[in-house]
Amino acid sequence: MAEKTEKKSEKAKEKLAAAREKSHGLKKEFVEFINRGSVVELAVGVAVGGAFTAIVNSLVNDIVMPIVGLIAGGVDFTGLVITIPNFFGTGDEAVIRYGSFIQNVIQFLIIAWVIFMIVKAMNRLNRRREAKKEK
Repeated sequence: MAEKTEKKSEKAKEKLAAAREKSHGLKKEFVEFINRGSVVELAVGVAVGGAFTAIVNSLVNDIVMPIVGLIAGGVDFTGLVITIPNFFGTGDEAVIRYGSFIQNVIQFLIIAWVIFMIVKAMNRLNRRREAKKEK
């Protein structure tokens, strides 16, 4: 009986050792993944993108849309809504905020334009580098 208990104990120790080895391998692989430059670059890109989004939101909401509103006859785009009454008598009516949608489309176009210009500039620099290498 003691022999069976000892065998079970030894098998349990072997399983535990295998699990530890596997977790150390997983930990090592995770550390290698985190230390890759692309992960760090991605993190920096996300942080910069968040800050850039705040700037674009401010540009659109505080500068572009008031000017567009003046040109459109003093329209406040944030107030442009369509209200659909609730015909079923339960709950509130539905409010479609198409003015906010217009602002979001303009924000998207500004962000897309800036990204396009950055990619275009990077492509131009890469072409110049390649041309210098060929010479």
